[in-house]
Amino acid sequence: MRNYLHIDLGKRTVQAVEQKGEELVRIGRYLIAKTLLEDNIAQVDPLSADNPLIFSAGPFAGTNFSNANRTSVGCKSPLTGGIKEANAGGTFGVALGQLHLSGFTLHGAGDEWVIIHLRKDGSIGFDSARGFMGKGNFETAALLHEKYGKKVSLALCGPVGEYQGLLAGIAISDTDRRPSRLAARGGVGAVLGSKKVKAIVADLNKMPQLHERKKVIGGVRHYAEKLGKDPMIDSYKRFGTAMMADYMNHVGGLPVRNFSAGRLVDTNLETMKMGGDFIREQNIARGGDPSHACMPGCLIQCSNVYADAEGNEIVSPVEYETLGLLGTNCGIKEPDDLARLNAIANDLGIDTIETGAMVGVLMEARVGEFGDAGFIAEVLEEIRNGTKQGRLYAQGTASVGEHYRVARVPVIKRQAISAYDPRVVEATGITMMVTAQGADHTAGNVPRMETADKSMDEIAAASHAAQVQTAATDSLGLCVFGRTVTAVELDAITEAINAAVATGLDSSFFNELGRETLRLEREFNRAAGFTEADDELPRFFYDEPLAPSNRAARFHAKEVNEFVNDWWRQ
Repeated sequence: MRNYLHIDLGKRTVQAVEQKGEELVRIGRYLIAKTLLEDNIAQVDPLSADNPLIFSAGPFAGTNFSNANRTSVGCKSPLTGGIKEANAGGTFGVALGQLHLSGFTLHGAGDEWVIIHLRKDGSIGFDSARGFMGKGNFETAALLHEKYGKKVSLALCGPVGEYQGLLAGIAISDTDRRPSRLAARGGVGAVLGSKKVKAIVADLNKMPQLHERKKVIGGVRHYAEKLGKDPMIDSYKRFGTAMMADYMNHVGGLPVRNFSAGRLVDTNLETMKMGGDFIREQNIARGGDPSHACMPGCLIQCSNVYADAEGNEIVSPVEYETLGLLGTNCGIKEPDDLARLNAIANDLGIDTIETGAMVGVLMEARVGEFGDAGFIAEVLEEIRNGTKQGRLYAQGTASVGEHYRVARVPVIKRQAISAYDPRVVEATGITMMVTAQGADHTAGNVPRMETADKSMDEIAAASHAAQVQTAATDSLGLCVFGRTVTAVELDAITEAINAAVATGLDSSFFNELGRETLRLEREFNRAAGFTEADDELPRFFYDEPLAPSNRAARFHAKEVNEFVNDWWRQ
């Protein structure tokens, strides 16, 4: 049994609701969709006090079950106007589980900025945020640890979230107390800012009570053993997510100079520095850490700690999406430049996908030049200071594209496309078209599928299968990077869930959970006013064949939705 908290920020009251059994399994992304739909949130102003902000952790939260401590954050998105679930690794989900909490909802908004303290004795503190306002995430974290100690995890509203910039995510502590794991997408940090919550401090305690502890520990060991034998997991551990940049550059699906090309360099002529191979070797030579766990107990260790030429840490982590959007999409070729920009973005607590796509549009508009890292740093400084220009930039890619009347604006449902060009990576492109989450690869990524000779039905079927699996994974607090093992170990995972929270599920629940989550999200977006037209790719993807493959987008929203509708009727 765990508690779920309803926190009224206006009244500063807390209502605890006991949850047990399947209530502790149908959680995360599923709970967000179910709650927002049942509470009729679809038509509310996303930056008003009427938009609840939901934090949720899965049935293994607080344990050392590898890659099973992610935190889901959800609300109506102020960026897309639709439903949003953003999740992050780090230690916040661990803290929630160790406090015997399945999650909490922030209702309303306060009159004064506040720090919420979830204490290990079960009480809740509402402390003044005076003295923390306007500060970057790293200074804020240091000050919070001075005040609350080191045995806490943090969820932070950065300076951009304070003024409700839509680039803002919610920064969560990693295993080394860096506030560098972001629930990044959809403007969830702006919603936290609209509620005048500067930080949530959660005490770290000890592993929570489990229904059958020995069986759970056995499940932890079994899953760990399978991870250790999986070649894809080994690749993540050695090269991190940055390895995807090498592959995307090779197949010509890498976003380059505002999606105007699919390959940054010809690797027969020039070294591809913006990928996993080069970064790993350089980082090892410099004394950096190529394998780092963002969550306690995670054996995938796809994170890294990136060092400069003197061996000093620049940033943790350098991830593929940041390399793709804030890097190659902006014409950046040197990983040191990207790492320094990434560190600034982490301090601001902003989504590097949305930020990189926005900067690419600025460069397309000739406000800056592609490849100019100094210009990007200036843009980030404007955003930090909340100047007139900075606040425009902080509204995201779609708004900046409209302001400068740019034709090539890579968004779907007003959210920036992630680092997979849909002209080449067609299955992920279909996911980004039809998901209720906006253009988000994490809703169902199929990056390595060869599709040039495949029909729309074949590609859409692969996309939809990935969407179902991912929706279930996100609803259980699991990391998608373990999916090669998760997909074949559902019986063992289900047994471990039953042992943890006293359920009697069989493995078929996983697919059902994913399907139901997608259905609820789809229903929410329909209630919010979304139509088939909102699923269309931007025109330039159809009109401009992508070099070097010379491929253009083939599928439109109407035909993709015909497949989706047929699937739902089955």
